[in-house]
Formats: sequence, structure tokens, C-alpha cells
Amino acid sequence: MSLRLIFMGTPEFAVPTLSELVAHGHEIAIAYTRAAKRAGRGMKLQLSPVEQEARRLGIPVLTPGTLKTPEALEHFRALNADAAVVVAYGMILPQAILDTPTLGCFNLHASLLPRWRGAAPINRAIMAGDAETGVMVMKMDAGLDTGDVAMAERIAITDAMTASDLHDALSRLGGDLMVRAIGALERGTLQLKRQSEEGVSYAAKIEKAEARIDWNKPARAVLRHIHGLSPFPGAWCEIPIEGEPVRVKILRCAIAGGSGASGELLDDHLAVGCQQGALRILELQRAGKAPMKAEEFLRGTPLQPPLRLG
Repeated sequence: MSLRLIFMGTPEFAVPTLSELVAHGHEIAIAYTRAAKRAGRGMKLQLSPVEQEARRLGIPVLTPGTLKTPEALEHFRALNADAAVVVAYGMILPQAILDTPTLGCFNLHASLLPRWRGAAPINRAIMAGDAETGVMVMKMDAGLDTGDVAMAERIAITDAMTASDLHDALSRLGGDLMVRAIGALERGTLQLKRQSEEGVSYAAKIEKAEARIDWNKPARAVLRHIHGLSPFPGAWCEIPIEGEPVRVKILRCAIAGGSGASGELLDDHLAVGCQQGALRILELQRAGKAPMKAEEFLRGTPLQPPLRLG
């Protein structure tokens, strides 16, 4: 026996969950996703990662602009789904939609709720210096990530992890967790627990204005800021190159020995002073160029003290 499911998701993060549900024999009646967007140099229409995977699996795809019309609700109801699985869909589900599937709508969220409800939980967990995060399956209600929680998996956040690293780890973990949750739902053994009213925090959308690196903070705080924004939008600073300040994104770094003034280049291997301690830049990217390891960057642009990064 398997459940008849509606899948709703858009980015790469959602793809492992869709793949795992199909691999475990569940029937995906349809995949809802955001419409294709024009992107890249040729401004070609690019299908969402979920639409690409759904097509590969032979699953019908729907890309509605809204779910709030009577027609959208009628179409959703006509699918006669047992449940809906929602992973980073990017659109609010009205109460009438939430009430339609017999067993409910279940969301995979990339944090340990109630911490980091909202848009950017992976980035915010790293930037805040959290020691761990995880994925949770919750039964959706009308609030913002406020539904009752069914299952969770935890993962440690190391200082070496970027948002990209953590995204990939949580995406794989989430696919496995959702399959187990839907299996329990199918057997009638899924247990739900109310979220705590304590420890609520919100993961606000990342704004470009917060991407500039402030070297006048402790080294570990600067590292977590850099890694929490890597690779997108990318934390940046200005490096004097041939006498001109050039904006450079810093994508990966590590705690280094030594100390110096905030933003001061400490050696010819990209160690930089912070308010407390120092960081070594490991990977960076100039505008319009591909990301580079520090050694490769320094071969073309040797930098030596005295120099101040802004």
C-alpha cells in the first residue's frame, strides 16, 4: 500500500525528497512548483529543479501563479490526494488548500523549530554561531512554520561548513526524514507534538546590505558571517589591488594564528586581522570571475603587508 501525494516544491533542496518518495513507492499525483524563470546570459527559460526532476520521473507538473482562486482550489481537490508534501515551495498555502488532503499537508523545514522559522534558516543558523541545526517534518497550519512537529533529525554545524555545505547535508537528511514520516502516516502511527512557545526566532530573508564583512568583530563571528552567506549572496570586502579598491567575495576561510589591526593583512598568504584573532582566506571570487582557491588568486594577484582590507 502507498499514499497518493501532491508534491509542492521548487529549488534543489526539495529534489531529494521528491526522489525518495517515488523510490519508496508513493504515488505522486502531481508536482506543484514555481514557474520557469529567464536567467543566465542568454536569458533562457530555466525550469525549477523540482520541475526538471518531476519530468524525469514522468510526473505531471503544475505552475500556478496563485492558489487563492476557486479554480485553483477545485483543481487541488479534484486530485483526491491523501496528503501533500511541501518543501521550499515558495508560495503561501491558503487554509482551504491545507484542509483539502484527507491526512493533511506536511512541510519539511530546515531548522530545529521553533528556532529559525521563516525564509533563511540555513544561513541564519550559521551566522548566529549555532552549534547544531537540523530538519523537521511538521503538519502545516495557517501560521509561519508554526505547525505541530512530527519528526526531527539533528546535525552539528562546524566552523568549516558553508551555507552550501549545510544545505546539501540537510537536503539529503530531509529526504530520508520525510519518507519515514510519510511511512508512519500511512501506517497510522505518526505522532505530532506542539511546538514550544519558548525559543522562537525568525530567519529573515538575507538582504544584500548585510553582506559586507566587518573585520572589527571577533574572528569566529566574521568566519560564521562569511560562511553563512557562501556562496550566495557572498560576503564581500574591498581589497586594494594595484592601488584601487576592488570588491571581492570571500567564500571560505579558517581561523588563523596571529593577530593585528582589524582588516590588516598579516602575511602573504591572506591571513587577516580581526578585532580578536585572525582569519585565513581560503577561497574568494572577484566580480565576473569564477571562484578561486587563495593560492590560485595570489599567483595572479600577489598581496603583501602592509595592506588593509575594507
